[in-house]
Amino acid sequence: MVQVLPRIAKRHALLGSVAALVVLGLLAWWLWPREEAPTGTITFMTGAPRGVYQQYGNQLRTAIVGDMPGLRVDLEASDGSQDNVRAVATGEADVAIAAADAVQTYIEEGRPGAEKLRGVARLYDDYMQLVVPADSTIQNVSELKGKRVAVGPEGSGVRLIAERLLAADGLDIDKDIDARPDTIGTSPEALRTGKIDAFFWSGGLPTKGLTNLADQQKYNFRLVPISSDLVTKLHDQGGVFSHYRTSVVPTDAYSVLSGSVPTLTVANLLITREDMDPRLVEWLTRVVLKSRDKIGEDVHAAQVVDLRTAIYTDPLPLHEGARAYYLSVKP
Repeated sequence: MVQVLPRIAKRHALLGSVAALVVLGLLAWWLWPREEAPTGTITFMTGAPRGVYQQYGNQLRTAIVGDMPGLRVDLEASDGSQDNVRAVATGEADVAIAAADAVQTYIEEGRPGAEKLRGVARLYDDYMQLVVPADSTIQNVSELKGKRVAVGPEGSGVRLIAERLLAADGLDIDKDIDARPDTIGTSPEALRTGKIDAFFWSGGLPTKGLTNLADQQKYNFRLVPISSDLVTKLHDQGGVFSHYRTSVVPTDAYSVLSGSVPTLTVANLLITREDMDPRLVEWLTRVVLKSRDKIGEDVHAAQVVDLRTAIYTDPLPLHEGARAYYLSVKP
């Protein structure tokens, strides 16, 4: 007994010391000066209603405000990528999502403020989807000739790709089809009611406008294959066309699909301007990566946002704030 008591006393003393250190550590954590989160107001351009840009933007704003409660994030809807690039470049917006091909097109055309554009992160890929009724006779892009086809509004990324796809297959968007400016917010209903014969959509998988059409409205549609030959024909032109890659829409993207469908993809970027506060952009970049899993619960496309690929914002150089974040987490 005499030998045991000293050991017990020592153990109690050790546990007491550990507890004291934990308390001191927690106290130091609470009292130690911490970096204050950025404050102010930013405008964030997203996209059309029922599109993935808007869905992702809504979720990302929630995550941003959660980490930076003093920052007001004003979300603005838009016609899509081309509209978003212009808005950021000219100072109408501070942050936006845009497809890489639309960004490079804006740069190559020497549009206002192009030299000020900077990348924050590569996000997820857009899939080009050519949607027709299940019983449609249209089997490929060339068979759209003479048809009523929604190609998106002038400022959209989908219109940019649709025009190039049609041209690669020998069709003029202004002469060979009856082009309509419907967005993903209106195209599904226009197709269901017979007002159009087909529509193009470029977005992450799945897109809410199409899942609603299949699951809630019980409308049976299919996707027209965009052949690898056609995509290669575009890609081989180089320059801005090099952003297009062959891919497939998997069978499980929408409940009405009976198999995977060949298509093309293009990367989406989160973009800003060089004059944006570097500390704000660093915090924003952190939130994008940190919130991936949470956002991915509602926006499936967000699940592929990854630290290893986020830094590749071609054709834009990284904003210095984004670069600072990536360097801080570099292994």
